[in-house]
Amino acid sequence: MITRGETIGSAAAVALDVRSRDRRAARIENDAVRVTVLREGGHIAEILDKATGVNPLWTPPWTSIEPSAWSAAAHPEFGSGSDARLLAGIMGHNLCLDIFGGPSDEEAAAGITAHGEASVAAYDIAADAGALVLRARLPLAQMIVERRIALDGSTAYVRETITSLTAIDRPIGWTEHVTLGPPFLRRGTTEFRASATRSRVFESAFGADDYLRPGADFEWPFAPARDGRQTIDLRRLAGAPASSAYTAHRMDPDRQAFFVAFSPEAKLAFGYVWSAADFPWMGIWEENASRTHAPWNGRTLARGMEFGASPFPESRRRMVDRGRMFDTPTYRWLPALGTIAVEYRAFVRGADAIPESLDVPS
Repeated sequence: MITRGETIGSAAAVALDVRSRDRRAARIENDAVRVTVLREGGHIAEILDKATGVNPLWTPPWTSIEPSAWSAAAHPEFGSGSDARLLAGIMGHNLCLDIFGGPSDEEAAAGITAHGEASVAAYDIAADAGALVLRARLPLAQMIVERRIALDGSTAYVRETITSLTAIDRPIGWTEHVTLGPPFLRRGTTEFRASATRSRVFESAFGADDYLRPGADFEWPFAPARDGRQTIDLRRLAGAPASSAYTAHRMDPDRQAFFVAFSPEAKLAFGYVWSAADFPWMGIWEENASRTHAPWNGRTLARGMEFGASPFPESRRRMVDRGRMFDTPTYRWLPALGTIAVEYRAFVRGADAIPESLDVPS
């Protein structure tokens, strides 16, 4: 991990003014990988493996616009919910802060969008000692968020820092909403491994094509099917023509947390590694041609591997009321005028089979 302010990947090239799917963006790259981030929303839009030309991260099938250009009247194609502005600009890996889920009615009326302000904010981006640095002030959430990305070979090292601008302690959600998509993701073939342990299915039906039993507790990776007569192995993406699901997983607290995905077609492994003390939960979100309303329109294939401080996407009030699950906190405290930081890394590399363990730089 990045420690003591050391510089990693100083040979990387940084471009601060590029376009990605007609969005304003910045890039950092070396001979192995290219990482692209969006100036509005701060999303990590791609972690491209140069050997195969494959970006495992999700690119939505709809036309993307800058969040600042969105309005409900001018852009009904993105839906009418509190997530419309987010969906207008979402791509790849988005940061959910300081909620993971939808806002309350009062928060929505005050301007808070689904998954929080960090997902739609405008970021200042600069190069610093071979790294790419994104920084935004969140006026509604009253915090400053910074993300620093450096490269070393085929691994991207990320350090995120958030600073409170208020004089009160506050409970927050903080989730790294990593979403995978085609061509890396394919029905019935893409495989997954994770350091998950105790797990729970979303506590109510999760979409029209949900195939898991709501609220069921289980041990990773075998989730109870809705019919109650079988279990589903979550280590392989469902092969059905339409499906939807969400499961929450407590990461093993006694080891380094991780997930790794493997594409047999591309012979490519992709994953993230983080501290279970920072982010004890991972949510697995599946959307496979199930959502028929705008902008999904029944044509989306995506799987989120969303690691963070909370198990479920839900309102701040529900997150706090839940308090704990499996004897583990379901939110994080941000101290008054305080600063907290996390570090994690993403890697992509050629592989002939699913890695059963992680052999990546520490």
